[in-house]
Amino acid sequence: MHRLGGAGLAALHRQQDSQRSFDALSTQLSRAQVDTLHAQLDQFRAALTRFATHHRAAIRSDPRFRHAFQQMCAAIGVDPLAGPRRGGWWEEALGLGDWQSELGVQIVDVCVSTRPRNGGLIELAELVRLVARLRGLAGGAITEEDVVRSIRALRPLGAGYEVLDVGGAGGRRMVRSVPRALDADQMVVLALAAEGGGRVDEDMLVSGKEWAPERARGVLQTMLLTDGTCWLDEQDGPNGMGRAYWIPAAMQWDD
Repeated sequence: MHRLGGAGLAALHRQQDSQRSFDALSTQLSRAQVDTLHAQLDQFRAALTRFATHHRAAIRSDPRFRHAFQQMCAAIGVDPLAGPRRGGWWEEALGLGDWQSELGVQIVDVCVSTRPRNGGLIELAELVRLVARLRGLAGGAITEEDVVRSIRALRPLGAGYEVLDVGGAGGRRMVRSVPRALDADQMVVLALAAEGGGRVDEDMLVSGKEWAPERARGVLQTMLLTDGTCWLDEQDGPNGMGRAYWIPAAMQWDD
């Protein structure tokens, strides 16, 4: 059996001592780095708070300034709506918790009041228009981004509020305000209706999407009878003998 001599044992002890020294130094450096990072974050938070407080009025009233401020926060990984308290730092520093809550209530108001005609599906641009009209001039201008952020804040309510992208990139965005999901076939129908001003019929799905007639009829009937997201026109066409379905969420409204 091979045994270490005195020199070998001494070298082993020196190696162990060096390792312990490196471990201690690493721990000290890690603590120093963490302390420095905390100090920098505190300084940054204080600076951001001063900036936000100084420009509070512009953030509340000017949508372009508000968007730029949100982009600045997002670029450095800060969410002004998140925080340890309900309403977060946004409410604490800017007093915008009430503003955000008020916007959320107005969104719900518009979605609920228009639900009888659109079945709980409304185009985002139309929602912004109706909410802006409800707010009036005194409420300040709002953007689609403001509405989307408020809709995200409504998710914990479990009422099904969600922003949907219809038609892929460059398509239209719609807001669902009912607790049920749209399947893939219904999304195709919505995208097709958005291209045609809200109108769609079975032939468009059969010829344009190569669906079987039973599939086209089934999804349209589901949207009509079960979901209530479309209307049926049984006097469509030049001779008034056709059948077409109109989806209010994809139509343009003047009121």
